Order: sequence, then C-alpha cells, then structure tokens
Amino acid sequence: MSDILAIADHRRGELRDVSYELATAGRQLADATGGELHLAVISGRVDEFADKLNREGVDAVHTVDHGEEFNHDVYTQAIGQLYEALNPRYVLAPNSVNGLDYAPAVAARLDLPIVTDTVDLELDGERLIATREMYGGKVETTNELDAGAALATIREGEWPAAEGSGDATIEAADVEIDEGAVGSTVTGFEEVAGGDVDITEADLLVSIGRGIEEEENLDLVRELADALGATLSSSRPIVDAGWLPANRQVGQSGKVVTPDVYVAIGISGAVQHVAGMKGADTIVAINTDPNAPIMDIADYAIVDDLFDVVPALIEEFA
Repeated sequence: MSDILAIADHRRGELRDVSYELATAGRQLADATGGELHLAVISGRVDEFADKLNREGVDAVHTVDHGEEFNHDVYTQAIGQLYEALNPRYVLAPNSVNGLDYAPAVAARLDLPIVTDTVDLELDGERLIATREMYGGKVETTNELDAGAALATIREGEWPAAEGSGDATIEAADVEIDEGAVGSTVTGFEEVAGGDVDITEADLLVSIGRGIEEEENLDLVRELADALGATLSSSRPIVDAGWLPANRQVGQSGKVVTPDVYVAIGISGAVQHVAGMKGADTIVAINTDPNAPIMDIADYAIVDDLFDVVPALIEEFA
C-alpha cells in the first residue's frame, strides 16, 4: 500500500492545467512512499486525455469511459472502485469546483481522512504532512495525518506541471457504474459573467494595482499591453472600484494564473494577490517602494514611478 492515485480534471472537452500539476504532486509522494503513480481520467474524451497525461513520472493511466462531462455519482462510484482495485496509500484530487464536489463524498465512502486546499504535501515517516493557508494566506498551517491512507485536494498553481513524454501503461479500468445510483445528468452549460477574456489562458499578463491612481490612467497600461501583445489584468482594488470587470482579477478571490511573464505595475503584493500569480515563470514588478512585498518574489524589480517606466517601455516595444 504505497501507490498514489490522482484524479484528472477536465471541463467541456479540455484537460485543466491542474491535471498536470496533480501528476507532479503525485510523483513526489510516490517517490517518498516508494510506490507508483496512477492517474485516473473519468468521462469525456478519455483516450485523448490519457495520451496527454502520459507524462514523465506517470506509471499508469486508467480510463473510465462514461459520459462527456463531470457527474458526481459517476465519479464517486468510479473512484471508489479504482481505490478498491489499486489499494493506493493516498488519493489526490484537484481543489476545483468538481474536485470539491466529489472529494468529501469519496472520503466518506472509503472512510478516509481528508484535507483540502493544500499547497504542499510531504511524508514524515508514516505521517502525511499537509500544508494549508488560512486568513487570506497570512497564516500557514500544517496538518498531520497519521492514518495509513488519506485523500487530499491540491490548490491549482502550487506545483509545476509535469512535462516530457512518459511510458505509462494506459488501460480501461474495470469499473461498473450503477445507473440506478446516478441521480443527475448534465444537460447543458450556461456561462455566468465569463467576460471577454480568460486571463488564466494568457501567456503574458500586464497587471495593474492601486498605483495607477485614477481610472483614466488605465489607458496608459492598455497601451503597454497592446505593445507587448499581452492581456490586461488587475488586483482586487481595481475591480472593486469598477475600473475593470471581475474576470480580470488575479488573486485568491479572483483567478489563479500561471503565465510565462507577469508584469505587476503599481501592485504592492498583498498575500491574497500573490496567491493568485506566484506560479508565473517570470515576474516583473514596477513599484516606487523597494520594500513592497511584490519585490520579494519578483525576478526583475524596477524601483521607479510607473508613469515614467511605462511610457519608456511602450516606446521600446511599440
């Protein structure tokens, strides 16, 4: 009982990034337990998803071909049967809308302790040490699970995505879904306040904070975003002021983003905002305060007035 079972996440025909992050988190735990990493993909285009999930470090991918979209009852049944067949030590799930829907039910069904929204997982002897954040990221807590097995959900953006091609075994799981126990079905989707862009898909983000001072000054930053071919985003105060729509907000109460480059302009770097963008490959910060928290995580820090720096950047890249 040393293997790890991780459950992939998908929506409307697309694997979500957290699926590849689950592979990394699962591999790290499997290395600690001396076991294998098994990924499960349930419903949707399972064969296509399985090929994409065959990344370095994945030992096996199990497919459950049943329906196109997430269904609570299908997932709980499928994961329960996979758990009984594979007998893993730990089960990992995404801390997503879907993951938080089925994870408690699966934990109850399998009589497993559960810890949610983890930002780090490590093994200390026979104990699983799960790190979580509380009070908007101001406090970090550790949870020690002494049980021989457990279920944990991981926060998106906290682990790097698994890369490289693997040589995993891909097979259809021996799972039988009791249709009589499936109490609901997806009949369609309705987008709610989706907005004009999805900042989570952007490779380059230019993000603005309180330092912009006035709404009229947003045009300057928009000009920079256009020159760079970037997407415009912001911290919460800009959205609260009504200067940008909610779908542009980065942070714990907004969206978690992992772009190649994140340019933070006039953003101090409150923990709630940092929680949403610290997974960026490269962070560039422009701020007049050299002691602003954003400077601690920035790869490149420009200590200067944004109203001097931004026009210079526009001139350089336009």
